[in-house]
Amino acid sequence: MGNDFTSSLRPALVMTLLFALLLGIAYPLALTGIGQAVFPHQANGSLIREKGQVVGSELLAQGFTSDRYFHPRPSAAGKGYDGLASAGSNLGPASQALHDRVAGDIKTLQASVPGSSVPLDLVTASASGLDPDITPEAALYQVPRVARARGIDEGRLRATVASVTAHPLLGFIGEDRVNVLLLNRQLDSQASTPRR
Repeated sequence: MGNDFTSSLRPALVMTLLFALLLGIAYPLALTGIGQAVFPHQANGSLIREKGQVVGSELLAQGFTSDRYFHPRPSAAGKGYDGLASAGSNLGPASQALHDRVAGDIKTLQASVPGSSVPLDLVTASASGLDPDITPEAALYQVPRVARARGIDEGRLRATVASVTAHPLLGFIGEDRVNVLLLNRQLDSQASTPRR
C-alpha cells in the first residue's frame, strides 16, 4: 500500500513542478518578451516623456487645476489622482456627501460657462478615480474657460480638441474620448507656457 502511494505521488510532484515552471516562469517571460518587442510603449506603462523626464502616463489622470488647462474627471483616489490609492469613493446615490460634492462642482463649472448644462463626466468620478479620458462634450464644455485664460480663439481650441479625440476601435468598440493629458500637452506645444 505504501508503495502505491509513493508511485502515485511521484507523477503528481513532477507535474506540479513542470506546470509551475511552465506557467509560473516560462509563459510570463515569453509574454513579457513579446510585449517588449511588439508593443514597448504600452508594455512600459504608456509613459509620456518630455525632455527626457516622465511627465505622466496616457493611462492615468492627473489633476490639472489652472484655468489654462482642461480638467479631468474628479478623482476619489486617495487625496485625488493618487495612483497608489486607486479606488472609487463608494458613495451611493442616496449619499448626502456625494450630492453636496456634485452640486458644488456643478455650481463651480456653471460659473465658468454660464447657461450651459454640465456634462456628467465632469462631476462624477470613475471607479478607479484615475480615468484619463473625458467625453468630447466634456472637453468642448471647457473650451470657453481655457480660451479665455489663454487668450486664444475658441474655434482654434475646438479644432485642437477634435485633433486629439480618439474614436472607437474598428468603429464600434468603445466610444469617442479625449485624453486630458495629451490634450494639455498639445496646448503647451502650440504655445510655450509654464505647466500648471
